[in-house]
Amino acid sequence: MTKYARRKALVAGEATGIGLAIAKRLVEGGATVLLTARTEEERVHAVAELGSAARVVTPSAVSAALAGGGGSGFPAGGVDLLFADAIPTARPLLPHLADGGSIVLTAPTPCPDAVRALAAELASRGIRVNAVAPGCIESPGSAAVPLPPLGRLGAAEEVARAALFLATEATFTTGARLPVDGGLGRP
Repeated sequence: MTKYARRKALVAGEATGIGLAIAKRLVEGGATVLLTARTEEERVHAVAELGSAARVVTPSAVSAALAGGGGSGFPAGGVDLLFADAIPTARPLLPHLADGGSIVLTAPTPCPDAVRALAAELASRGIRVNAVAPGCIESPGSAAVPLPPLGRLGAAEEVARAALFLATEATFTTGARLPVDGGLGRP
């Protein structure tokens, strides 16, 4: 499957759960992926899950990996797709984002006003900014939570599919926040 072939993606802020699920789908679709891992344990786990199809680095090594080109294992040039856990994670990476690219924020509670403000700021570069708002997502070691109206917990994979839709398919959408919470956020 080459759905994301010739795309360069950066998944920043989380190498487990949702971030890892996004990276897996990108790799499966043929994208070149750079994933950040905060700890050595996260890095080892991500490398085991993704194999050599993705490059896994510490957050402090992202700029060098993106600027390094050939020797870094990641091609030089701008990133097409940026997935970040929050705006403060994404903001320093903006110089590496290609015009016409896409940002998807993946924090559980992205501020709609902040998403719209960043979308407006980057619109002149043709960069779309959207967010997924995951809730009631199953994770290892998580405590019991009330089930949403759908009657089950969601999976990181389901959030990844929504994030990839916003990044690659929703080409006339920017400043949007998509709840992926089984209906829990509904009145």
